[in-house]
Amino acid sequence: MADTKIKAGDRIPEATLRRMTEKGPEALKTSDFFKGRKVVVFAVPGAFTPTCHNDHLPSFTKNAATFKTKGVAEVACIAINDPFVLAAWAKSVPGAEKITFLSDGNGEFTKAIGMTFDGSGFGLGIRSCRYAMVVEDGRVKSIDVEESPGACSISSGPSILKKL
Repeated sequence: MADTKIKAGDRIPEATLRRMTEKGPEALKTSDFFKGRKVVVFAVPGAFTPTCHNDHLPSFTKNAATFKTKGVAEVACIAINDPFVLAAWAKSVPGAEKITFLSDGNGEFTKAIGMTFDGSGFGLGIRSCRYAMVVEDGRVKSIDVEESPGACSISSGPSILKKL
């Protein structure tokens, strides 16, 4: 696992993420995305991978409405996958339209916050650690990082709801 560089109280670093729109991939600056609102972000090692697909993403889709009642403007999933893969993943999961999928295809954001791990031994290359964070106006309010990429407990939707 990566050494956690970003922590509660830190400002989100500037990076470019991409999200899929009807017109194709759209670049999005982190400073614009997080500005002036409360956002819950969860990161997964990879779209379609078992824990991500069966546990982590559904834990947020099932609780999307409850996040809104807690003042969360948006729930976003970040992965080191391209925006086309994330768009296909979103279409395959019931309720995923309630989540914003943000591609960090080159790992720029994930590296900047110190959340990478090397999955080369499994043929995955550099991936994101599994974590979830609450961000208010561009500043990290809380961050919870799983000890293992296959674990999904402290970064699950219900666990993050308890922090709000």
